Amino acid sequence: MAIPQLTIQTVTIPVADQDRALAFYRDVLGFEVRADNTFGDDRWLSVAPVGSTVDFTLHPPFPGRAGPGWQQGLVLHTDDIDAVIAALRKAGVEVADAERQGWGIQTQFSDPDGNGFVLLQQGGGA
Repeated sequence: MAIPQLTIQTVTIPVADQDRALAFYRDVLGFEVRADNTFGDDRWLSVAPVGSTVDFTLHPPFPGRAGPGWQQGLVLHTDDIDAVIAALRKAGVEVADAERQGWGIQTQFSDPDGNGFVLLQQGGGA
């Protein structure tokens, strides 16, 4: 039996402070807020790049799981890596120098909790 087609809807990013994370993802990265709802002591906070079909839930680590900052290697695409690097650095984000690879130009940065991202501009590689 074949499994019907699956898609990715949500990626959970473990954060220590949802308000601090929201400020970074919304105000620095320019993500839109998809949901910000409180249920008792819990808060469902979801952000995404404008137009993305995948959103990121900014959530405290689940009991018994690794703390904030374990999410690594999420890839964000851009058509202008130099402009994004300049904007991130202006906002105080530490960004590695861009490197040319066979598939394009990429760099890396982290959110305030240490969750790591790869920033990729496809094409123009070595």
